[in-house]
Amino acid sequence: MQTGKPLLRRLLAALVIALIAAALWLWLAAPAMVRIATGYAAKMVCSYTFIAGRDPQTSMQEDVREHGHPIMQWVSVKADATQRTVKASLLGFAGSSTAVLRSGTGCALAPDGDLTIAKSHAGSAVPVAAPLAKDEPWPQGNSVAASIDPAVQALLQDTALTGPGMRAVVVIKNGRVVAETYGKGFDASTPVLGWSMTKTVTAGLIGTLVRDSKLQLDQSALFTEWKDDDRKNITLAHLLAMSSGLHFNEDYGNVTDITRMLYLESDTSAFAINQALAHPPGTFFSYSSGTTAILSRLWQNAVGNPQLALDYPRRALFEPLGMHTAVLEADARGNFVGSSYLFASGRDWARYAQLLLQDGVWNGTPLLPPGYVKMMKTPAPASLAAYGRREYGQGQVWLRGSPAGTPKGQDPDAGFTLPSDIFWLSGYDGQAIALIPSKQLAVVRLGITPSKRGFKLQPLVMAAVRATERH
Repeated sequence: MQTGKPLLRRLLAALVIALIAAALWLWLAAPAMVRIATGYAAKMVCSYTFIAGRDPQTSMQEDVREHGHPIMQWVSVKADATQRTVKASLLGFAGSSTAVLRSGTGCALAPDGDLTIAKSHAGSAVPVAAPLAKDEPWPQGNSVAASIDPAVQALLQDTALTGPGMRAVVVIKNGRVVAETYGKGFDASTPVLGWSMTKTVTAGLIGTLVRDSKLQLDQSALFTEWKDDDRKNITLAHLLAMSSGLHFNEDYGNVTDITRMLYLESDTSAFAINQALAHPPGTFFSYSSGTTAILSRLWQNAVGNPQLALDYPRRALFEPLGMHTAVLEADARGNFVGSSYLFASGRDWARYAQLLLQDGVWNGTPLLPPGYVKMMKTPAPASLAAYGRREYGQGQVWLRGSPAGTPKGQDPDAGFTLPSDIFWLSGYDGQAIALIPSKQLAVVRLGITPSKRGFKLQPLVMAAVRATERH
């Protein structure tokens, strides 16, 4: 027994040394996966706390932990209401990341730790349109009571149709809200993250600049970084159709191009612009958030003045449409993360859907050029070649339901009878808007519903079509 005690003490000492060494390693040189996890937590909780008005610890649990990577169970956050920051770390000390709120441009993660630069990219004190009148009908105002259709409203009581984790569902028909419902803690004024539905709004912003002849769909030689190689042949149209040919790994949940771009890079557009060409432009379809980050840089360059560009989404789209809850977020270097980060209420997402149903015209004013929405939903040639069917449009829209959760190669709309002119906005964790121009109908659905839950919006869309056709 006596001889065993020194050995036990040596083993315990070795264990303590190993634990100290591991802690120092995590503190001084946290692996990329740890920094992605803390970056994701800091960014999401910052946005949901300061934009959507949620409690930070509730947000950490419901918006991050319950639906995220297992590592998130070991990540904690601290919100500072005075500094308008959220700091996240693993085990309370490792891989710390901080996100900060700016006026007009939402929360930005600062992977390089430079909060001063991140804070500087705020929107100006631009005039804000008068609040929408509560007694004026939607979309010009915020009154919906007179237009609610009991048959459609009854559909939204079916949780199988609205899906687990639902936060908002809004159905519009002939320019009016005919049904809506909200999850616990959310209401008609709560901004909700649309994730990749933001891509279609980016396409809309580009459309406003095409209308003003500041961008052309066929323009090439888009960046100086591309002038000496075949990337100079990439056109704006190639980018809009996800057919640039640039390499980009869109896999989620691990250390890939998309997670690096969003959570390890202070300049998201520079990361995407510097990707190598993997295929001749226009020949290969690849769904890529990096592509939309490039589009965001392009339209901001076209605006010209950096401060005017930070104000442009509100002046060009959100205020004309009455989307007063909308916040498009920029990164730490002032580039809008147009692939992923637009917060807006269900009714405001529906306003953007109504703009598309009206071919880009709002209150008689063309916000988008003639034929632009038609172009957006025209099948991308490279997508047709890749899937053998209409899958993705030429303007950042899906022509079939999002393939998320559908086995590779299979048709996400198989088994559903949907109008032939339907097209979709689609985002991570179950965000979707189905638009049917021939029916003047759109269904907006927001929530946190991972693809593993197997939820599809098509049954609700089919039911809404049937219910509204009975009148």
